[in-house]
Amino acid sequence: MVNLVRRVSVTENRHEALGLSDDQALDIYRTMLLARRIDERLWLLNRSGKIPFVISCQGQEAAQVGAAFALDRDKDYVLPYYRDLGVVLAFGMTPLELMLSNFAKAEDPNSGGRQMPGHFGQKKNRIVTGSSPVTTQVPHAVGIALAGKMEKKDFVSLVTFGEGSSNQGDFHEGANFAGVQKLPVIFMVENNQYAISMPASKQLACEKVSDRAIGYGMPGITVDGNDPLAVYQAVKEAADRARRGEGPSLVETISYRLTPHSSDDDDRSYRSKEEVETAKQKDSIKSFSTYLRELGVLTEEIEDKLDQEIRKIIDDATDYAEKAAYADPDTLFKHVYAE
Repeated sequence: MVNLVRRVSVTENRHEALGLSDDQALDIYRTMLLARRIDERLWLLNRSGKIPFVISCQGQEAAQVGAAFALDRDKDYVLPYYRDLGVVLAFGMTPLELMLSNFAKAEDPNSGGRQMPGHFGQKKNRIVTGSSPVTTQVPHAVGIALAGKMEKKDFVSLVTFGEGSSNQGDFHEGANFAGVQKLPVIFMVENNQYAISMPASKQLACEKVSDRAIGYGMPGITVDGNDPLAVYQAVKEAADRARRGEGPSLVETISYRLTPHSSDDDDRSYRSKEEVETAKQKDSIKSFSTYLRELGVLTEEIEDKLDQEIRKIIDDATDYAEKAAYADPDTLFKHVYAE
């Protein structure tokens, strides 16, 4: 006989305190898990020679999804960086569309198969197209926020980037302009400890990236990037502040990149296996599922259904994208030269 009595848990219900329902908390977990499973499939496809390149989100899903859920996904703009599978999934891009991009097929909504993976862009979901040089999305996010303020429109722009990008001129110029003009933009640094092979300790003279915020007249906060609820709270407060006309904020999320920088990188040359294994013990997929289980929000039955659902979605997306047509060579110069 199955015991249907719900176990009383001593775990604090943090998501409810933040105004999130059980269903919303479960949706955050589902989106994180979907991002992880897509990423894992992409590595398998790359290693089997079916797709050329992977730049991974593993270890950063909590920060990405927590931030996206804190925004109004019906009107706000997001300018993601190349690892942000969790962000774009939360904003409406589908696993099929992501697979089409990774297979470089004509139906890829980001670039029609013309760009390498990670160059996200989808107008209908207000995902603003990124470029290959890192950090160029930062001044774009500031420009969008300026346009919104000038036109008196009620939206916020969120821009994400790695801690390495916070050392680029684009970040400093964008942050300075946004601070002076009090623009509704959120700068979110996904600090995953490494700029390719360079550890954060050799990138920053300050203790935290968020320490830089005061120089640009905005609040800065550093939160646990393995905790989607902590990120949700920080980004929600920054968005509320922006909507009140109080200007930009800098949010730094601390996590760890669980994979090599990309499928072309050998991380064994600059960090130890023991370091990576230690970081995996703090994996947000495991910790957030434990939290939900202790509250009775996530049960074994629900988790089994999620696993089956996600596996089918990814299998179907992979099969379709692999068989889909490549772009017609006659369209090679479309959108390149004036017509």
